Parts: sequence; structure tokens; C-alpha cells
Amino acid sequence: MPTTPSPSPPAPAGPGGRVPTVLAWCAAVAHPFVLFVGMQAGPFRSTELRLFLTAVAVGLLLPLVRRRPEAALGVLLVGLFAASTTRPYAELTYLPVLAADACVGLLAARRPLLRVALPAAAVTLTVQIGSALYTTSGQDVFVTTVVALALALLTAGLLGHASRERRAHAAELRARTAAEAVTAERLRIARELHDVIAHSIGVIAIQAGVGRRVIDTQPAEARNALATIETTSRETLAGLRRTLGALRASAQDTRGHGAAPRDPAPGLADLDRLAASTADAGVRVEVRHLGDRDRSLPPEVDLAAYRIVQESLTNVVRHAGTPTCRVTVERGEDALLVEITDDGRPAKPGTAPVAPLAPLAPAAPASTGYGIVGMSERAALLGGRFSAGPRPGGGFHVTAVLPLPLPLSPPLPLAAPEPAREPASEPASETAQQGTPAP
Repeated sequence: MPTTPSPSPPAPAGPGGRVPTVLAWCAAVAHPFVLFVGMQAGPFRSTELRLFLTAVAVGLLLPLVRRRPEAALGVLLVGLFAASTTRPYAELTYLPVLAADACVGLLAARRPLLRVALPAAAVTLTVQIGSALYTTSGQDVFVTTVVALALALLTAGLLGHASRERRAHAAELRARTAAEAVTAERLRIARELHDVIAHSIGVIAIQAGVGRRVIDTQPAEARNALATIETTSRETLAGLRRTLGALRASAQDTRGHGAAPRDPAPGLADLDRLAASTADAGVRVEVRHLGDRDRSLPPEVDLAAYRIVQESLTNVVRHAGTPTCRVTVERGEDALLVEITDDGRPAKPGTAPVAPLAPLAPAAPASTGYGIVGMSERAALLGGRFSAGPRPGGGFHVTAVLPLPLPLSPPLPLAAPEPAREPASEPASETAQQGTPAP
């Protein structure tokens, strides 16, 4: 059995990883000596040269700061206190003090606050106050220096903590966005599976009940019911395969493994087949198409309209108790209108009618199921309007208005067309082609 190799420690990763670490530590060890010598060296004790050497000494710690900020801060404080004991000019300690504050801010941003950042800040402030004893003269100057050191260190710590909070907030937002994307994908899968299965299962249940009742008295009707069940179940299985195949293919596309072949999604062109399967369940569907039937629809609008009709017919078969219903599909200039109406059971007393169509407002469902909620969500996602509710004289009415993109107007000609010639010029040109002078 092959075993998974254990992860190796990061230090002995090879010469390419050890050499930079060794150089960083060597530069850090040289920092206190360079800083100490820099504050005392220079011809005629030149301040410019001392500032330059102090900056070089602080720069030696940068490679170690990226790897071990705690160790870099410790080396920096050692060099600062050692150099301060020589009583240099106070200006020469500004850069090391600011570098120590920056290390504390880095620790506050990367390390635990109570366990690392706060103790490091306390040690840093103590060393800086001890160094101020050698570089200041007079009690007032010392107190002012201590207050300035404390405020600078507090500012660095707050900036580091704010950076930590900002990163944590960004990570939380990314996690929340990923969770919302997963939830939306699950809802989409659930909606598609519901739309594929609900209609067919309703037809199968009704036909099974019919077959059970007439199997002894009318065997031919029982055989027809069984044939309808077989056909509907096969179509349902095919639809499930198409849906799952599309979902699997989209997942492969996301991971970059190529696309699998997909069958076309259903649309309004399949309404006749849907009406036939509904008729097998005992409900005759009258389908009317208004407007330009040959006008092409966006795929998402075509699928949403089909699913709305499918779910409405499923509700008619299950709950309406009527032998007929009407489906109207009207293609307008800027919207697609879908209406499903039946003359089923009258509305129960006290049932409030659904509010008129409102943009992006889901209609209140008339039952506790998810069908009307799903239809309302489909319309809202496309920026459309949806309404469903009982009719005053009995039955139920579903209306969906889905926006359509405006047709593109033909492009204007770039130049004006050449004016037509006089009719008499045509025979003249023919005569000229035959070699006869034109009149």
C-alpha cells in the first residue's frame, strides 16, 4: 500500500532556502554593532554620516522582519539601548524608534494580540523610555518624550490591529459570498428538479388511480393508463438525465475539464407535447399564440416561460378538478405575456385575491406548496412581473410578464444612394453597347 509522505519541516528545504535565512540572521546580528558604531563614527562627528549609517543599520533588519518579526524587534531594541548608552544626539534615535514601532504594528497585524502583540509593545515602550533617559535632559523634555513615544507606539498598534480586522472582514465576506453562491446553486437545482418531476409525477399518480379503478371492468382503459404511465416515466427519466448532465457539465466547465454534450433545454416550442401529456392526465389544454410566433426568444426567457406553464398545468391537474384550461402566450414588442386560466373549483370563502402585477414582487401563494413561489422567483430573476390567484367566478388565474430585449433597428446607410437614372438612358446604354451612337 502506498503511504502519504509526511510534510518536511520548512527549514531544511535545501540550499536555496537556507542561504537567505542565514544571510538574514547574519545581517541582523551585525545591526547592533553597525548602529553603535554609526552613532559615534564620522570625521568631525558628522551628523549626516551618522544618519546614513543609522539608516543602513536599520535596513539590515528588513530581511529578518519578513521571516521573524519578533526576533527582529528584539535585535532592534538591543541595538537601540546599546547605542543610547553612548548619549548620542536624540535625532539619531528617531529612525530606530520608528522601526521598532513598525515591528510592533506588524506583530499586531499578524500575531495573537494578548499573547504576542501586547507583551511586545510593553517591552518596546520600556526599552524606548530607558533609552530616553540617556538622550534627553530635563524633566519636562523627558516627560514630553515619553508621551510622544507612547502615542507613536499606540498608533502603530492600532494600525496593525485595524489591518488585522480588515483582513478578517474580507475573509468573512468571501466566505459569506461562497456560501450564498452554494445556496443559490442548490435552489436552482431544486427548482429544476421540481419542475421536471412534479408535472410527470402528478400525471402518473392520476393515471395509476384510474388504472386501479377500472382494471377489473375496463381492461382497455387500464392498459391505456399503464401506457401513459410508461411514456411519462420515460420522459421524466430523460429530463432528469438532461438536467443532471447539464449540471455535471457546468461543474466540469468551472474546473476547466472541458464541456460535455448537452441536450437543448425545453421551451415554448414544446408546449404541444406538454399539452398532450396533460391531456393524458384528463385535462385538455387550449394553447393560443398571439403576436409574432417566429420571433426568437432569449434562452432564459424561453425556459422560464415553459417552466411557468408546466407548473401551472401541474397545479390544474392536481387541484383544479376541471377538464379544460387555457394557455395564452403573447409575444409583444418588449415583453412576453404568459397566462394560464382554468374554470376549476370556486375560491374558498375569505380567500383574498392576489395583488396586481408588481415588478420584482413575488405573489402570495395560494397554498403552502413551492410551485407558485418558484414561478414568482423565475419571473423576478428576469426582472419580470408575476401574479397568481383565484378568479372571482371560480377557477385560478396565473399571469407572468417577462421583459424582452428590443429588436435591433436596421443600420443606417453610410452614404446616400446614387439617384436613379432617367428611363430613357437605359435603351441608350444598350444601343451604345451594340456600337450604335446614343441619341
